[in-house]
Amino acid sequence: MSTYSRFYDVVRRIPPGQVTTYGAVAHQAGLAGHARQVGYAMAALPDQNDVPWHRVVNARGEVSARRGGATFEVIQRAMLEAEGVHFDDRGRIDLTTYGWP
Repeated sequence: MSTYSRFYDVVRRIPPGQVTTYGAVAHQAGLAGHARQVGYAMAALPDQNDVPWHRVVNARGEVSARRGGATFEVIQRAMLEAEGVHFDDRGRIDLTTYGWP
């Protein structure tokens, strides 16, 4: 199984209305310390996929900036809000409330 597949399997288990961090995905996939690689894996997903990439945020509980402008950040935030995830005034998610697992 490829490294990316291991990450995708972890992300598929995140339930709606919850988030986890890039580092936590790497850890659960057995690759602690490879958070950046999780980001690369999420960016490599094809447009049509079953991986809820939008449920992965950075360690501060923020939607991470992506190359190509803010479009994905806006989409990710909207998808999370549609699942009931709340952002504070600084654009952060309370990981103690919405964090998985």
